[in-house]
Amino acid sequence: MNSNSILYINFRDDFFRINISSIVYFEAEGNYTNFVLKNGTKGTVCMNLLQVQDLLSKSLKEAAKIFARVGRKHIVNLNYVFQIAILRQRLILSDGDRFAYSLAISKDALKKLREIFVSSKAAVAERGDNA
Repeated sequence: MNSNSILYINFRDDFFRINISSIVYFEAEGNYTNFVLKNGTKGTVCMNLLQVQDLLSKSLKEAAKIFARVGRKHIVNLNYVFQIAILRQRLILSDGDRFAYSLAISKDALKKLREIFVSSKAAVAERGDNA
């Protein structure tokens, strides 16, 4: 297992060792950030969302690209984006089998998220790859 696929979060009273493929999303709650794993496990870290975002990029380097900031309150694992419902302001994160989480997200943030997928799909099409 690649060391960049494990996220280590260490605080005075808590230590987390998390396989990043298990992380579905992070959600801000004031100066704290909650995270949800695909098996339903939840945790809270004493960091705001910007600090979590910095930790992901510094700790995971290139592997951090599977995460995207969506609006003011969320960082999501792009591998679990199932549905972007802009008019209903909902983002559904799912593995297509065992879990589905529905998040309330602003229309603007959802439009930006959709653009990530549309632009990456267009880039693949331009290269002639099959995706």
